[in-house]
Amino acid sequence: MSVSALSSGLSGLQAYSRALDSSGHNVANANTNGFVPQQVSFQEQPAGGVIANISKAGSSLSASDASGTDLNSEVVQSIQYKAGFELSAKIVKTSDELLGTLIDIKA
Repeated sequence: MSVSALSSGLSGLQAYSRALDSSGHNVANANTNGFVPQQVSFQEQPAGGVIANISKAGSSLSASDASGTDLNSEVVQSIQYKAGFELSAKIVKTSDELLGTLIDIKA
C-alpha cells in the first residue's frame, strides 16, 4: 500500500459519506408530497480514488403527488454505502499502519 492507497481510501470515505447523507435526505423526505429523491453515482478519478455525484432523479412529480422515494431501495443502498465506508476506513487504517512501519524501518 502506498500514499495513493491512503488517498483512495480517504476519497472513498468522503464519497460514501456523501452517499449516506443523500440517502438519509431521501428517507427524511419520503412523506413529502412532490419530493424528488436524489440519486448517487460514483465516478472513478483518473489519479485514483472516487467521487460521489449527486443529482435529482428524473421525475415529473407535481407538488400534490406522493414522494418518489422508494424506501426499500434506500435501505439496500444505505447498507451498501455503509459497507463501502467501512472498507474505505480499513484501507486508510492499513495504509497508516504500513506507513508507520516504513517510517520505523527508515528511522
